[in-house]
Amino acid sequence: MELQLQDLSRQYGTNYAVSHVNATLVPGVYGLLGANGAGKTTLMRMISGVLKPTAGSIRFNGKTIGELGERYYTHLGYMPQDFGFYPDFTAREFMLYMAAVKGLDKKRAEARTENLLQMVNLQDAADKKIKSFSGGMKQRLGIAQAELNSPAILILDEPTAGLDPKERVRFRNLISDFAKEKIVILSTHIVSDVSYIADIILLMKNGSLLLQEPMAAVTDSMKGKVWEMLVDERDADQYSRKFSVVNLHHEGDQVRLRIVDEARPAEEAEAAEPSLEDLFLYHFGENDYDPYENPQPDPSSTDRKKRKNHVSINSSKKSRGGKR
Repeated sequence: MELQLQDLSRQYGTNYAVSHVNATLVPGVYGLLGANGAGKTTLMRMISGVLKPTAGSIRFNGKTIGELGERYYTHLGYMPQDFGFYPDFTAREFMLYMAAVKGLDKKRAEARTENLLQMVNLQDAADKKIKSFSGGMKQRLGIAQAELNSPAILILDEPTAGLDPKERVRFRNLISDFAKEKIVILSTHIVSDVSYIADIILLMKNGSLLLQEPMAAVTDSMKGKVWEMLVDERDADQYSRKFSVVNLHHEGDQVRLRIVDEARPAEEAEAAEPSLEDLFLYHFGENDYDPYENPQPDPSSTDRKKRKNHVSINSSKKSRGGKR
């Protein structure tokens, strides 16, 4: 099973929300990571068929979406960032309605509805109206409907946004349970969520993929760029103005700084083991690009070749049991 994105772009006038993205995805969990406005949602809407690309193609097992037609959607499960529930439906009514939309027969629809409501721990709320649900309950119902047709491709756009820590952990566990033998694309700007469950990290900025790396190796490029040091409180502000300080912790009358920089910030600074958060903050700062405020023009043909970085990854089926 293989999902190919070939030179995929989405253009608005002369500006690009997604610019010449190339990737080959195989079964595994892909963490699509980027700041707000990086192009994640636009990319996922194109993969889900909601939005047509301006250029490029999406192929599933060698055939384009156009060639597959309606058959493509039988392989697809999608949970958008802003999911439109019918508030006066009960959870069971909503699931049966969505099953009908997806073309499931009555017997299978009823069986899948009961099974999935139990899996997402909503069986006791199955006959309650959705308008009475908490945010976490609605998110769990959202992933349940995305799983109704047992999709080969599961797309989740910011699924943990707005959830409290307990709900986020529960939701991450659900995604791991659903991810077996699927291509799962999880979009988020919450670094800890992808660090727990992703096999592959796709880092997106300004509509382009900066890197596509296995989770185990994604921070290798940051080695020698992350530093920790203890400084006097009076010196902490000076370092914060001069360097990118990603963490600051007071220890008595001193302050421990975690700094991301190409060079050692001071003689007493010691190299630290880089994290996914360090990588994220290295690429995304306070003045990060927002396509609605500062859209990007089409890159030149020379730059375009540099940005392709086509990667085909056979992600290993590692156990996620220790990451819950």
